[in-house]
Amino acid sequence: MTTPKIGAEKKPFKPTPIKPLVPVPSDIEIAQAATLKPITQVIDEIGLSIAEVELHGEYKAKVRLEVLERLKDIPDGKYVDVTAITPTPLGEGKSTTMVGLSQSLGAHLGKRVFTCIRQPSQGPTFGIKGGAAGGGYSQVIPMEDFNLHLTGDIHAITAANNLMAAAIDTRMFHESRQTDEALFRRLCPPDKDGKRKFSPAMLRRLQKLGIEHTDPNDLSEDEISRFVRLDIDPDSITWRRVVDINDRFLRGITIGQGPKEKGVTRETGYDITVASEVMAILALTTDLADMRERFGRIVIGTSRAGEPITAEDIGVAGAMTVLMKDAIKPTLMQTLEGTPVFVHAGPFANIAHGNSSIVADKIALKLADYVVTESGFGADIGMEKFFDIKCRYSGLIPNVVVLVATVRALKMHGGGPKVAAGKPLDAAYTEENLDLLRAGMGNMETHIKNALRFGIPVVVAVNSFKDDTPAEVELVRQAALEAGAEDAVVSRHWMEGGAGAVALAEAVVKTAERPSDFKFLYPLDIPIKEKIEIICKKIYGADGVDYEPEAEEKVKLYTRLGYDNLPMCMAKTHLSLSHDPSLKGVPKGFRVPIRDIRASVGAGFLYPLVGAMSTMPGLPTRPAYYDVDLDPETGQVVGLF
Repeated sequence: MTTPKIGAEKKPFKPTPIKPLVPVPSDIEIAQAATLKPITQVIDEIGLSIAEVELHGEYKAKVRLEVLERLKDIPDGKYVDVTAITPTPLGEGKSTTMVGLSQSLGAHLGKRVFTCIRQPSQGPTFGIKGGAAGGGYSQVIPMEDFNLHLTGDIHAITAANNLMAAAIDTRMFHESRQTDEALFRRLCPPDKDGKRKFSPAMLRRLQKLGIEHTDPNDLSEDEISRFVRLDIDPDSITWRRVVDINDRFLRGITIGQGPKEKGVTRETGYDITVASEVMAILALTTDLADMRERFGRIVIGTSRAGEPITAEDIGVAGAMTVLMKDAIKPTLMQTLEGTPVFVHAGPFANIAHGNSSIVADKIALKLADYVVTESGFGADIGMEKFFDIKCRYSGLIPNVVVLVATVRALKMHGGGPKVAAGKPLDAAYTEENLDLLRAGMGNMETHIKNALRFGIPVVVAVNSFKDDTPAEVELVRQAALEAGAEDAVVSRHWMEGGAGAVALAEAVVKTAERPSDFKFLYPLDIPIKEKIEIICKKIYGADGVDYEPEAEEKVKLYTRLGYDNLPMCMAKTHLSLSHDPSLKGVPKGFRVPIRDIRASVGAGFLYPLVGAMSTMPGLPTRPAYYDVDLDPETGQVVGLF
């Protein structure tokens, strides 16, 4: 058997026809009834060869990053970011809109298109929000694979993160019980010939310390002490363990309770895996070497002398990279209508930066005319971070912002009754009410203006639900145009698939040809507080910012350590433009409280914690896992959305 040549020509794209049913079945029923192309057909259609991928069964494949070298001279396609207004707790169909738009571009307008989407966390999958594969007739399939383990990237992140956590506590434990000489002997044991050698990680630490010796036998007592004694200040440690499940009881824990660990007890806690800096690094890295360097730069705390302690100092960065060497490759899948999808990385937007990976976008832009990606939650969170963090590191600038709006959410912002997951919608949301809808328009108008601040044209997608009336959707459409949107169209992709998003796709194609004048919200060379205040005042509409003592100390520390030139990744609620989820519409007269600031130096940002923002969600009274099971006769998953 001969190996296929590298860089095979693209085969003609063949859409997968769908026949939408009325009423629309559940997401999983639609997904399980779908016709899937073999992943080898998708590979042929996008112009890759078998040598450039790693197959994971019949319907998934990992794509090797080396393909970027072959494609480097091919011009990039158009780049589309899908974002949204401030959502209800039910979500407004942003991922569904992204998939529907892609299906329309590829299967109905004949464009070469790629969808770049985040991998969902099992936290919301088994909690309350549900999955992130889209919905209705605009989904990524196989849906069960997508929403569960996929190709194991999140598990790799969990392992790498927790290896670091174990390494930190292990180092402190042994330093507390051993002399410098004993530590040195154990860190550099003799080989079979009786010679001691430094590992690559140890050589990096010696270089950082300015110690020129590479032979362990040449170190002086003082150099040995500086080399082995990290002297980590336990109170400074910001690195926490992670798990990809919503577990509120792990938010605060005490470790070191074992009989041999007494005396090294400390309080810490767990975050959800998608909030890990390892996840952020995966999303922002550009290649394997860059990922290795970023892992080495991770700062976990400081020494008692106030100096930063990195993963390189602890000697674990290389092992973390080994755990992540396969996770760096994007996973190739498909939509219901057969258009290609990259699933890669999944940082939460309210906690982390909320965007899929740079490497997936870069590969997709070489393979397609249009790349449609999303930034998590509302434009005040995910889109701002997309521009100010992701675009800085990727050098990629979107041609269009698609802002998803719904009648339901705008009525809520107009003062409508509380919307809660798992509870029936009030009649205000299912009956025509133009006054209530009109009162909430300010939220959408603010998000449009925020997108225009960055110099990128906006198309509003009015994601239509079954109870929306023609007068209501037309009111939203006109308000969007008056606020500065380039176009505003009603889209019915959830119930009709790509056919229901043709008007949206045509508006995106037309708008993508318009010139843009992209600019960042703030420069990097201004103080930490000034960056935070620009975001809070210009994007959220706050009157100002208040810093709690812990945040003030972190500002001083990170400025002293030289991290003040990093962008800000605000960790705040997605349910309001403000810090308070109960404040709907366009809040006025509020100040943003900054509780703490953490440093993700490897990822390349600082993240201020706004108010009581939690990095570990909890499960509701009635979690989604009650409905998830296997059919004992067919072996199929049931109840997954």
